Amino acid sequence: MTDWLLGLVPTYGGWLLALSTFLSCLALPIPASLLMLVAGGFVAAGDLTLVGSAGAALAGAVAGDQTGYAAGRLGGSALIMRLGSRAAPVAKATDLLARRGGVAVFLSRWLVSALGPYVNLAAGAAGQSWARFTAWGVAGEAVWVSLYVGVGYAVPGNLAAASDMAFDLLAALAAGAVALGALVWLVIVLRAERAAAR
Repeated sequence: MTDWLLGLVPTYGGWLLALSTFLSCLALPIPASLLMLVAGGFVAAGDLTLVGSAGAALAGAVAGDQTGYAAGRLGGSALIMRLGSRAAPVAKATDLLARRGGVAVFLSRWLVSALGPYVNLAAGAAGQSWARFTAWGVAGEAVWVSLYVGVGYAVPGNLAAASDMAFDLLAALAAGAVALGALVWLVIVLRAERAAAR
């Protein structure tokens, strides 16, 4: 099925990217990242446009996030209770949201993307501010789309190399995020110690 979808990219371009990112943000098993890599290759070849491909992928992802958030807002609590032990991903997402708020939404778009659909549902069910959810979500989706379409553009014609490069970039971004988080934590601790010493 994946080969069939990949073959549709040059024909349906933006529409396919929008639909695939939308569905993947609703936890359906769609290879959206792979489709974005392929689309980036077609952008490099001149068969698709960069703005059209990236814009469509971003629009679909944001629409999927908003749908998940709205579902959580409208009936998420009842759904989570009905799912019981099968709601383990939602429980993890809720815990992540409680500890990290908007940053959790941002990171779940591209770094821990498997939790993204569940974070959407949990954010809506927990009553997280729509504006805050949307701002962090759009920023995170922009990283996801830019990374995959950009890598596909940079390494056209070699899907395996593009996939490896995307993984390496994700790892580097994750390391940078951890380092930045550690730096912020260190600054907070040092300020607290200085305040206590006075």
